Amino acid sequence: MSVEDEDSSVATKPKYPPGFRARRGQNWFFVGCMYASFYLCRYNLSLSAKEIKAEFNFSNEDFGWIFTGFFWIYAIGQFCNGLLTDRMGGKKAMLVGACGTIVLNIIFGAASYVGVLGLFIAIRMMDGYMQSFGAPGMIKINAAWFRHDERGRFAGIFGFMIQAGRFAINWLAPALMTGTTVLFLTIPALHWRYVFWVPACITALVSVCLYLFVKDTPDAAGWKGVIRDEHSEEEEGEDVTPPFKEVLYKITSNKYVWIVAGAYFCTGVVRQGIDMWFPLFLQEKHGILKSSSEFQAVAFFIPFVAVIGSLMSGYVSDVFFGGRRAPVAATLYFTETVIILAAAQFTGLYVLCGFLLLISFTVNSTHSILGTAAAMDVGGRKMAGFASGVIDSFQYFGAGLSGFALGRILDQYGWGAWFYSLAGFGILGGCLMLSIVNRKSLRKDSDLEAIAARQAAAAAKDS
Repeated sequence: MSVEDEDSSVATKPKYPPGFRARRGQNWFFVGCMYASFYLCRYNLSLSAKEIKAEFNFSNEDFGWIFTGFFWIYAIGQFCNGLLTDRMGGKKAMLVGACGTIVLNIIFGAASYVGVLGLFIAIRMMDGYMQSFGAPGMIKINAAWFRHDERGRFAGIFGFMIQAGRFAINWLAPALMTGTTVLFLTIPALHWRYVFWVPACITALVSVCLYLFVKDTPDAAGWKGVIRDEHSEEEEGEDVTPPFKEVLYKITSNKYVWIVAGAYFCTGVVRQGIDMWFPLFLQEKHGILKSSSEFQAVAFFIPFVAVIGSLMSGYVSDVFFGGRRAPVAATLYFTETVIILAAAQFTGLYVLCGFLLLISFTVNSTHSILGTAAAMDVGGRKMAGFASGVIDSFQYFGAGLSGFALGRILDQYGWGAWFYSLAGFGILGGCLMLSIVNRKSLRKDSDLEAIAARQAAAAAKDS
């Protein structure tokens, strides 16, 4: 059987030694909690947008530059830090990023005493760089703990864990700013700066857990050789770090990396165009308070349907397409476009909220299977960090457009232009995925031939 045939076949359930799945689950849980805490320190900005704009008289475009500064430096950081992560290891990368975002979220809250737009942008740009250690680190760790034909489902289930950060901040931010009661503790309404300080404290606690309970590879946890690296020319279980030039060449010379990255750019525009602006849409366009049941329902169900989309897309791509991501992603992009254009035809609050959920379902499905599963497929355990960094950086270059550019559109044309400004990116993403829809592997043909030759040599030796 050829390598591509192996990749396209329906996966069989692997048999692991007793205790391995439990140890992997422990690793998985704390890595997921760590990345979820990054989301606490990221989505706090959109939920405090109305208060920051009102206090300092910022326009949508002004505030959008804070988004853009974060996303574009995050994108550059993903590219650079992916390479660094492959050298230092995923655990250390996540801890470095966590320490940075803890400090910078505290500083961002303190900057409220100054209130200068350029200062907010600069702080958030630095935070973007530090948070960009998170995704390559997470993917680097989990590429070592999961087989190729498990990664789509892993990406879907892991999507739930990281979206837990959004569930948490969507409840926590309004609770801090409007006041709430938790058990017997009454929390008064606080200034928006606490929406940055409290998540920083939570992230610090989770960082300690990551340090204590997570290992970079099964080998480091005492499970040597259980997960083989499908890219490695070494013996199973060996974790030899490839030379820098080899990593750079193998990833950047793979044209399929750039096609996936281009599609992921489109995902970034739409995903952040919805996630970062829907709180203001509900508040400014429809007068919905953050403490209202309507706001809380939308804030809960947007990440909820994102989780469902991640689970379903990963499962379908693994089970029905043998690990192929492009057919599922192409379908999702075109469906997303139809939904966005349909949403633009309505003005009723509840109907539009329903469309927001449908858009979130489709765009987070592509986010999961391209940014996580496809990156691991391309890079394997030894180069997953850089593969993730290259692909994910393009998502955030796209996300940058959803900051200042979308803010300018909203200032000039109002909320009626919101959906129309996003629709074309679904078409472009779908076309890019159609160009590789028949590919059974995202690895280069030369790499596939080399792997097939090694397999044939091993088979001949055994016979």
